[in-house]
Amino acid sequence: MVSYQQWFIPLLKSTKWITFTKKSMYAILKTVHSYWAYLVLITLILAVLNAFRGRFSNQEFAQKDLRLSLFGLIFSHIQLLIGLLLYFVSPWFDQWSALGMGVMKNAESRLYLVEHPITNILAIIFITVGWSLHKRQATSTKKFSRIAVFYGLGLLLLLSRIPWDSWI
Repeated sequence: MVSYQQWFIPLLKSTKWITFTKKSMYAILKTVHSYWAYLVLITLILAVLNAFRGRFSNQEFAQKDLRLSLFGLIFSHIQLLIGLLLYFVSPWFDQWSALGMGVMKNAESRLYLVEHPITNILAIIFITVGWSLHKRQATSTKKFSRIAVFYGLGLLLLLSRIPWDSWI
């Protein structure tokens, strides 16, 4: 009888396995990151529009408003985590070693390795700050205002750095 050590250990030590795993992980993460982005954008657009509607119609900040804003926060943070995983398994990441700071001279490399990650991290920071500030407000008008402004800024930053040409 063949033990698992006779076939499993050499398989793990094989570079083909690691390459296959990294490539398949990249493909899966890229697909999930692309489709999850639709959910994030839809949720953030709804949260921003809801916040402006609530602000200008002087409505009370209700449970549905809280939940919509919370889902925008949660979905955007999940997108950030998926994006960070994707960043490190991406073939683009290998260009840091190959090009060094020459990455900044190539527009496409700069977009994927510098602009997209940094801008989207800033967008998530704005969304998180908006969520935190809205919790400290006593009036519904101020709660809606904090969500509208900070989620809106985050949404604009996200929209500005989406690689539209390669997005699903």
